[in-house]
Amino acid sequence: MIKIANVSFPTDHIRLLFGLKLRQLRLDKGLSVSELAQASGMSVSYVTEIEKGRKYPKTDKIAALANAMQVDYDSLVSLKLSKKLEPISDLLRSNFLTEIPLELFGIDPADLLELLAEAPDKVSAMIRTFMDIAQSYNMSVERLYLTMLRSYQEMYDNHFEDIEAAASQFLSEFLPQGQPVSESLLTNLLRLQYNIDIHQFDPVTQPELAQLRSVFRPESQVLHLNANLTTNQKTFILARELGFQYLNLKVRPCTYAWVEAESFEQILNNYKASYFAGAILIRREQLASRLEAFFQRETWSSDDFLQLIADFHSTPERFFYRLSNILPRDFGIDQLFFYRFNNTAGQNIFRLTKEMHLSRLQGPRGMVDEHHCRRWVALTSLQELALLQQQKEFNGSLCRAQLSQYADTGKTYLIITVAHPHQPQIGQNMSVSMCFAVNDALKSKMRFLNNPANGINHRIVNEACERCGLFDCRERVAAPTVLQKRRQLEAMKRGMESLK
Repeated sequence: MIKIANVSFPTDHIRLLFGLKLRQLRLDKGLSVSELAQASGMSVSYVTEIEKGRKYPKTDKIAALANAMQVDYDSLVSLKLSKKLEPISDLLRSNFLTEIPLELFGIDPADLLELLAEAPDKVSAMIRTFMDIAQSYNMSVERLYLTMLRSYQEMYDNHFEDIEAAASQFLSEFLPQGQPVSESLLTNLLRLQYNIDIHQFDPVTQPELAQLRSVFRPESQVLHLNANLTTNQKTFILARELGFQYLNLKVRPCTYAWVEAESFEQILNNYKASYFAGAILIRREQLASRLEAFFQRETWSSDDFLQLIADFHSTPERFFYRLSNILPRDFGIDQLFFYRFNNTAGQNIFRLTKEMHLSRLQGPRGMVDEHHCRRWVALTSLQELALLQQQKEFNGSLCRAQLSQYADTGKTYLIITVAHPHQPQIGQNMSVSMCFAVNDALKSKMRFLNNPANGINHRIVNEACERCGLFDCRERVAAPTVLQKRRQLEAMKRGMESLK
């Protein structure tokens, strides 16, 4: 790290700045790379490496470059940039390049800055536009990082073989006979292997902590657990903590489930530890074997699917997430989505609180100022659950499957949804869903899809009420304003074409 004018720059940023400044000076002088190389006594490849920020020349080389371009040495090494390159300096002063590991997304920071150098006004305007949009919609830093994480997961089909391998190594070391990972095993390993003590806090006497499931205090090496956790919740948190330790993830959040993001690395490591926890609690081979048998059934059974989740001692959300790790790699099923809705029983407001798309095809996505189609089984199952809770004092989970055909495109998706109480003390319920594009590949894996009498309900759906042309829909909660505006625009264009 080098500090200049009260601003700290990493060494690689110094190289980038010098290279971009050299390139801009060369262009201003009207010199080609080969001409500058010849005038300074260097090779073309070496000058190119300097301009791309991959190499920083020694003093004598800098002097030769300055002499070749007829500028003084001090102005060349100064980090003061021309007005044209000021957006680059602003970008480097921000945390964008240091906090976000662009290489995860296949982006070389040098290429990004080179693009900015070639058209700084246009690219910087684009960046500022994105930032303005984020501010307009109150997008917090945490939400931005989580959105980036979701994109990262989708790029790799939410399957990371290095974490799977680490989980397999852990299981072979401590549970070679295939036994399930227990709370007692995790507790003992944390205490004996990593010197972490485990305490409980009472959310009744400490109501300010009631929304937290755990708090880790690194200075005392104590993991504090909410006393109201279920056995499955406690086991997952212990397994997640073991993930931080076993994978040696130093940059990490210290709370769960609420996380205050300080860097993208922190969010990424939180995901890795959670992935590890899911991998050791739901073994890949065992789940794949059970799924193979389940998919070969002639008919669908919601009760048997709930039993499958229970057999792995998992929550529905964690089970679906584990499915998203395994189905693309082990079954070739990669056209899928995951999403989670929250709803207060008795209310017609549904909040999409988590989503992941392992496909770029049509599917449920977050919306601004629009209403999700009320025919989605993710929403109808929440309504059904609330009714059961009111009439029969039902406190269990509800599983439903639906073949949803989109009215606009005709594409059909298999949706498997589990709705269950989330925060029963305030009447909060949650549904988690896995959504599969129905195609020949899926039908070859799921035998029951080839049976017309498979026991799965079929419904015509759409994206949002505001975009929907199903005017006789009884579930509609908003007028088709977006659709009407689009049709008005199309009519206007046709009218203009008719003018002579």
